[in-house]
Amino acid sequence: MQYRELGKTGMMVSRVGLGGENVTKASYEITRDLVNAADEGGLNIIDAFMPQPEVRSHFGQALDGRRERFIIQGHLGSILKNGQYFRTREVRDSEEYLKDFLTRFRTDYIDVGVIHYVDTDEDFDKVFSTEFITFAQKLKQDGVIRALGVSSHNPVTAKKIAETGIIDVILFSINPAYDLLPVKTTVGEYMSGKAYADTKPMILDPRRGEFYRTCMERGVGITVMKTFAAGRLLNAESSPFGYALTPHQCMSYALDRPGVASVLVGARTAEEMRASLAYEEATPEEKDYSKIFLHSGGQLEQNRCMYCNHCLPCPKNIDVADVTKYADILEETGDSDSIRAHYAALNAHGSDCINCGACEKRCPFQVPVRKNMAKAAKLFGY
Repeated sequence: MQYRELGKTGMMVSRVGLGGENVTKASYEITRDLVNAADEGGLNIIDAFMPQPEVRSHFGQALDGRRERFIIQGHLGSILKNGQYFRTREVRDSEEYLKDFLTRFRTDYIDVGVIHYVDTDEDFDKVFSTEFITFAQKLKQDGVIRALGVSSHNPVTAKKIAETGIIDVILFSINPAYDLLPVKTTVGEYMSGKAYADTKPMILDPRRGEFYRTCMERGVGITVMKTFAAGRLLNAESSPFGYALTPHQCMSYALDRPGVASVLVGARTAEEMRASLAYEEATPEEKDYSKIFLHSGGQLEQNRCMYCNHCLPCPKNIDVADVTKYADILEETGDSDSIRAHYAALNAHGSDCINCGACEKRCPFQVPVRKNMAKAAKLFGY
């Protein structure tokens, strides 16, 4: 395993990390085996935004006796409200869930305390112009967190965050589908930076390039989420490039962005974890993503669900990610008794949507959630 400096934090992190979101509903045994595989492969960074008590306890038990070998990204402002994920800027609630995190993870500190999900100017002001940032900085001063981070999906806001001078790490969504624009610039022009100076359309959204470079220049470490675009890039039918990319191509693309220290893959099992860790043994040819630039239309991935549930809470308790995911799978692969059974087991379904639109206001990817709920209701019949 190769390791990189995490900005100016003084921490060295494995190039391949683990994003814990996909084991939120997994058993302890699956979580333990996943952590074992990660540890055996030299992985040393785990992101855990999940507020659910079970998954926190599972990770704590799995890490018991080896906590010091791992760098943990724990989130501030990610809580449960009425049993659902909820993003808050209330210090009292955030402090309560931080204490719960420390208890369940069996630790007295978090390596990177990540202020959760800051995408808009309004989000920015609610953090950096309120007592919330004072709360977070005090945690760092007291040693409860070693470094202060923020998670964001918006390059303009993320650049603004990096420029505050008080943030050490930014957890950011990076993959080719997010970064590309519909142009035909060559790989050489892209890698040399010439594309940014030309007046012709850019390959890389210039705002994203500015963000990456700002982080590199200021020593703000970037850790990466959404490396595979929720698996969409790994499937020829759903990839915007018309063919399936490999995990190693996606990882290589993200790791090549300026400022990036680690890609946090959303492995569900030990087997998936080992497959991602095999990146370290992959050949340059296996990592080569140049055909994205040479043969694709360079379209940005927009308006497609990433199954992250940042749109919650839902007044009807719909698990938007699961409903959309099962509908997408059914639509792309045809009828499936297994998918229908998974959908049936959900507590709420697409037909329960009341079209309030609150979810769409919270979605960082401009996904037409209500349309997706209607699609699910039509596909499944309820």
